[in-house]
Amino acid sequence: MKIIADPCCSSVGFFLAAQEYIAHPERYTLDREQKEFLKNQTFYGSEIVPATYKTALMNLYLHNIGDIYGTVPVTLGDALLTAPGYRVDYVLTNPPFGKKSSITFTNEEGEQEEEDLVYNRTDFWTTSSNKQLNFVQHINTLLNARGKAAVVVPDNVLFEGGAGETVRRKLLETTDLHTILHLPTGIFYKPGVKANVIFFDKRPASPERQTKEVWVYDFRTNIHFTLKQHPMTDADLEDFISCFHPENRHQRHETWSEDHPDGRWRKFTVQEILDRDKASLDIFWIKDKSLADLDSLPAPDVLALDIIENLQSALDGFQELLMQQLNTTPE
Repeated sequence: MKIIADPCCSSVGFFLAAQEYIAHPERYTLDREQKEFLKNQTFYGSEIVPATYKTALMNLYLHNIGDIYGTVPVTLGDALLTAPGYRVDYVLTNPPFGKKSSITFTNEEGEQEEEDLVYNRTDFWTTSSNKQLNFVQHINTLLNARGKAAVVVPDNVLFEGGAGETVRRKLLETTDLHTILHLPTGIFYKPGVKANVIFFDKRPASPERQTKEVWVYDFRTNIHFTLKQHPMTDADLEDFISCFHPENRHQRHETWSEDHPDGRWRKFTVQEILDRDKASLDIFWIKDKSLADLDSLPAPDVLALDIIENLQSALDGFQELLMQQLNTTPE
């Protein structure tokens, strides 16, 4: 019996998917004690937005998780404020989009202001106002000595310097960061934002570096999905699951080779990663056909959507910079 956490659980979508998987009779036959554990002790989550928290409670009630009149597995509040008092076997999570953590307060004139929020926690490797980096560090604390995590992160977590580099090097040193899945644009975050899933296993304290090799699956280059005409389905991930080899990931085999340069599954030694600038994990090798072969360009509507998404992402970035500048400029 395992414990699963999501420190930013939103409407508990990951919990519902996990419950459905575990409770499926073709996968597991649960006895009465195990069913009771699945209902009341398997899931732990946090949600910071009150309205979303209410939606989470409704979903838990509808799917018979926890006791809405007693103990519920989700708490309302900022999970990053303090280290949790428990440890878990698995973390499945998609931290909220947005580079900066901030708090809103009322100044002496009675006006609402925002200020960057930096979490100074002794269990963190570094201090940062980057929400995703803070959640990665928080997840590392959440896991027990052999815990496993799958975390959705934007590209900046893979290449950003400063605190980002510190977190990546610490992950490579203290955990087995074994897999990175590059996702197509716009799958998890708002249009134009590129996301990935990082998979890492916690390890007991040791003087030896815990990551030996990192496997990367490029599910982005030359991949195009749309919400209506060409949506992504479960079948599109079958090749990744086969390559991931969840039954025994030590029996993996690359699909990339010098003779097959378009293979999407490639292995890198940890030393190759550490030798890269800032220990960047933002690794791609497949040639983008749209840049080299005009005959291979996507359909015009797909191109137009990509352009709109990229422009929107750039505008959002400038808007964020402008708001930060306005908040820091003295009167």
